[in-house]
Amino acid sequence: MRIFGKVRHRPSASWRQATDRAFTLIGDGRYEDAGALLTRAADLEPWLSESWFNLALLHKFRHDWEQARAAGLRAVALLDKETGAPDWWNVGIAATALQDWPLARRAWQAYGLKVPGVPTRTGGVGAGPGGEPLGMDLGSAVVRLSPEGEAEVVWGRRLDPARIEVLSIPLPSSGRRWGEVVLHDGVPNGERTTAAGPSYPVFDEIELWAPSPVPTWVVLLEAATEDDRDALERLASDAGFAAEDWSSSVRLLCRSCSESRMPSAEGEGEHLDPHDHSEPGHPGPLGHRTSGEPWSPERECGIAAPAGLVRGLLDGWVADSPDTREWRDLEEVC
Repeated sequence: MRIFGKVRHRPSASWRQATDRAFTLIGDGRYEDAGALLTRAADLEPWLSESWFNLALLHKFRHDWEQARAAGLRAVALLDKETGAPDWWNVGIAATALQDWPLARRAWQAYGLKVPGVPTRTGGVGAGPGGEPLGMDLGSAVVRLSPEGEAEVVWGRRLDPARIEVLSIPLPSSGRRWGEVVLHDGVPNGERTTAAGPSYPVFDEIELWAPSPVPTWVVLLEAATEDDRDALERLASDAGFAAEDWSSSVRLLCRSCSESRMPSAEGEGEHLDPHDHSEPGHPGPLGHRTSGEPWSPERECGIAAPAGLVRGLLDGWVADSPDTREWRDLEEVC
């Protein structure tokens, strides 16, 4: 088979050596040195899609989206298979990062995914401004925020194959907020299983795609019962924002456990995931069940709400049952 007048063949030993060495350097975080080797490999074997796929992967690690898109397009131009190639997935991530929606739609479709709507000048069904793919209905997923730092695994809603909207209230150490949209990698790095049956992949965040204007607050509650605590979460949700009982929702896991298949027990059973909506198969920021331990009235709670609303929410919560509810030490933390 000839492509651009050249006969396709197996990569040379020099190509393999340069590529293997480059990925060793990538593992050590030496991206510049790895880039020189992968560029050399592409010069040696420009007719191999793998040459350009590897360069696109490196540029993705560096968050150099223009270069990732360019290398990715060269990779897909040399593909033998029509659908399902990871090369197209990387193109989709780069295009999403750049908000190149026509290319993003093309990439997901070429991978084999259904993208609703046809982009038009005024925006078609299932297409946002400029043809942004909307309504792909990919459901819930889990994302690991700040994977190279104070990593935190939270629940979210998948907007498309490369973006998740955060529905949990992240701890301030992650530097992320409720309602933010993060760009994430395509290969899951762990899994959360549920008692109700569904399991959810854990994707690593690549970078913040869209910030949230809603600040995060921490407050100490005196809630006589679980129902009192749940009432605050419902009140915040009804207002279009969120509250989360960090005292029961936060688990500390080692890296090995976090990146493995871990039960979240969302759904039915004795232990609900702290971020679920108490509806099997639909995790989110509400819902709790303890493991039979005595209830402790003092709770540390995260709240995502505007500054002009948060105190009113808390005061309204107390006013509904002043004998069983109290709050203090409200502080903006992110």
